[in-house]
Amino acid sequence: MKIRSMLFVPGDSRRKFDRAGAGEGEALADALILDLEDSVSPDQKQAARDCTRQMLQARGRQYLFVRINAFETGLSLDDLAAVMPMRPDGIVLPKCASGSQLQRLDHYLDAFESAGGQARGATGILPIATETAESLFGLQTFKGVTPRLWGMMWGAEDLAASLGAFENRDAGGHLETFRLARNLCLAAAASAGVVPVDTVYVDIEDLDGLREETLAARRDGFTAKAVIHPKHVAIVNQALSPNPTDIAWAQRVVAAYEADPGAGVVKMEGRMVDKPHLLKARRILELAAT
Repeated sequence: MKIRSMLFVPGDSRRKFDRAGAGEGEALADALILDLEDSVSPDQKQAARDCTRQMLQARGRQYLFVRINAFETGLSLDDLAAVMPMRPDGIVLPKCASGSQLQRLDHYLDAFESAGGQARGATGILPIATETAESLFGLQTFKGVTPRLWGMMWGAEDLAASLGAFENRDAGGHLETFRLARNLCLAAAASAGVVPVDTVYVDIEDLDGLREETLAARRDGFTAKAVIHPKHVAIVNQALSPNPTDIAWAQRVVAAYEADPGAGVVKMEGRMVDKPHLLKARRILELAAT
């Protein structure tokens, strides 16, 4: 799955789902996260499961993930029983503190896929990996637990509550503790060889701030970002896509190495280019091909 933008949609709102699928071009989110957790009140959980099943059945051009409730709530198995027959592309696991929780979800998905006649391993897993203080010490345990692991997302809102922090950002961006969580998640995703997903930008009307944050995420290595409003989608898609200058540079680097495949270092336009530049160039071209 090649994904830049992941738009959250309340699991009990067919209207918002239809709106999320109506965009064109860069305004269309690559993936939707149908949310059974935070956006649904406790007394609406079953209604949201029913609505989410309908939305999965009505899938269109986008990848569809489902955020289930955290294991600690006792609701996660009921969520999975409701949605797995509809074959979501992935399950988003909130408040994931360790690799053991990934393994637990992996076993559940094995059972549901087998019962439904689905290919084992077809459903990916995307943990939100920094929502508790405990999780910051467990990120290194995610690697190699399950081939279902598609990416790792970091989150700041629940982490603030877990830490007892009154704020998670100021005018300059996320505060230091939350930047630590961000950077640890990025490193853990890179170590595991999965997609690093940047957290949501919560100020819906501050489009300049969103663009700046998304460009910074791309600069640092994130390739996808979660989104909470449709008006954010085009900005995120554009910011996370290689621009023509990047693509042209990458093509020249690859061409230089193809002309001298045995070289460790090549000279290009008066500068020395080495294998890390080649890896970067190939990554840019891969992203541009999506």
